[in-house]
Amino acid sequence: MKAFVFTDKALTGQAGQFAWLEINTERGRNASILKKLGVQALPTFFVLSPRTEKILLRWVGGATVGQFQQILADGRLAYAGKAASGADAAMARADAAYGTEDYPAAAKGYREALAEEPASWPRHGRAVESLLFALQSTDQNEEAVRLVLKEFPRLRHTSSAANLAGSGLDGALSLPKDNPNRKAWADSLEALSREVLADPSIPMSGDDRSSIYGTLVEARHEAGDSVGARQAAETWAAFLEGEAARAATPEQRAVFDSHRVGAYLELGQPERAIPMLEASERDLPEDYNPPARLAVVYRNLKRWDEALAASDRALKKAYGPRKLGMLQTRAEIYLGKADTTAALQTLRGALADAEALPEGQRSQNLIGGLKRRIGLLEGTRQ
Repeated sequence: MKAFVFTDKALTGQAGQFAWLEINTERGRNASILKKLGVQALPTFFVLSPRTEKILLRWVGGATVGQFQQILADGRLAYAGKAASGADAAMARADAAYGTEDYPAAAKGYREALAEEPASWPRHGRAVESLLFALQSTDQNEEAVRLVLKEFPRLRHTSSAANLAGSGLDGALSLPKDNPNRKAWADSLEALSREVLADPSIPMSGDDRSSIYGTLVEARHEAGDSVGARQAAETWAAFLEGEAARAATPEQRAVFDSHRVGAYLELGQPERAIPMLEASERDLPEDYNPPARLAVVYRNLKRWDEALAASDRALKKAYGPRKLGMLQTRAEIYLGKADTTAALQTLRGALADAEALPEGQRSQNLIGGLKRRIGLLEGTRQ
């Protein structure tokens, strides 16, 4: 969003209509804001009332320039309180519930809005996508899949099509294996995902396309098709390399680094990521991500000393919850070197850091996982 969308001149006219604020979720001083807003995923965008600080609208995930303009327009409408009746009023109620993570009420409101919408309603796509997220946030994957299959024909050539196809396929793969519709739905949604990728007319970001490729790889693995999974991964990697080659700035190129690492690991060729990550570390010296990703790549290559050196560079720049993942990678590197003592020391340090995080950043699931991992390693030494 920062590299491709917010730099678009089409948004210039919006600059004076909002007070813009970016929240760094890794900083401890922002933990209370995270708790108040309820940030589950990144990126998440909010439109807030300056009078009451009430969440007027929330959008989870990336957006095209056109989608983001609609989000801002709807935020202004909610602030003005002009959604008097019909679909717009139902949408406003749904957005208010969605903003506070009351997903059952949000889903009810979005359904009402879709039932009452007039012809050519401009909020149709956002209502469907928001309803989809609300359903998946409450593990209603079967309802989510049904929604996608119903709405995709209408949204086929729009920006919403990409999210519907990719999220729908992910939802189908998340269904229990004994669900009688699982395979047929997964096959249908895989076909729709491939259709979206083959449609150049759909305005969508490169990383959104990449996410669909990644889900296709997962779908082929689920189907037991290792050849198909590799073919999908090769297509994925080639696509990403083309996107990176067309990037106008180092920041735009680095957008695809994590995706490329994933594709190369899937192909069993992690060494292909080294030159791009070295370039990103050189071009973006304040960013902890390139050396952190290099540590993962070198770990997979069993080049332990280089992995530790990259980990050192990343940890010097890291802070907040993201640092905990880097420490876990470092522990895995020590285990690769058969140094259980150093691995345990690293994990204990990560646990202490995790428990010291302020409320809003602290994750009990992560703390529990670290404790279990430490217990297992301590057991192997006895």
